[in-house]
Amino acid sequence: MDQIKLTGGVDLLGRLLLAALFLIDGWSIINDYGAASEYLAQFGVPPLLLAPALVLQVGGGLLVAVGWNTRLAALALSLFCISTALIFHNQFGDSNGEIQFWKDLAIAGGFLVLAANGAGAFSLDSHLRKTTV
Repeated sequence: MDQIKLTGGVDLLGRLLLAALFLIDGWSIINDYGAASEYLAQFGVPPLLLAPALVLQVGGGLLVAVGWNTRLAALALSLFCISTALIFHNQFGDSNGEIQFWKDLAIAGGFLVLAANGAGAFSLDSHLRKTTV
C-alpha cells in the first residue's frame, strides 16, 4: 500500500471518529432539546445559545466527516471544545469532572491538528483542490 493511501485512510478514520462524537451528541440534543436547554441554564448559559451550538456541532461534524472546509470547521469545533471544558467541566474536586475537562481539551487538540494539517487525501477539500488546478 502506498504512503498516500495509508495516510489518507488514517486521516479519514480520524476525521470520522472526531465527527461521530458531535453527530451522536447533536442527535441526542435534537431528541431531547428541552433537557439540553435546562442543562445549559443550570450553568448560567442562555438556552437561546443551544440552537447555534447544535448547528455548530452537527454542521461542523458533517463538514469534518466529509472533509469540506475542514480547517475552518475544525478550528470552530476546537473553540467549542475549549469553551465546553471551561464552562461545564471545571469541577476539579470531582475526578469525573476533571477527566471530562481534559477529554474536551484533548479533542480540541485533535481538531487543532486537523486545522493545521487539513483533511487529507480522502476528502472533498482534496478532491476540489485537484479539480480546480
